[in-house]
Amino acid sequence: MQTIEFQLDEAHQHVELCNLLKLTGVAGSGGQGKLMVANGDVSVDGQPESRKTAKIHAGQVVECLGKRITVSAAGS
Repeated sequence: MQTIEFQLDEAHQHVELCNLLKLTGVAGSGGQGKLMVANGDVSVDGQPESRKTAKIHAGQVVECLGKRITVSAAGS
């Protein structure tokens, strides 16, 4: 499984799930990210996630289509 590291910037404590998928390149757009969530292709911390705009915080792990995204805080 490919691992992608995503670091939140200092101004933000979280990122919306569909935007995270877009920003990391897992989804080509926010709309595609929402569709992936709606189709059940996304899990957060090992649990299926159906909320398209779920707030993802530092320390959480998102998995989608064979890719693992680890989220860290700014300066970590």
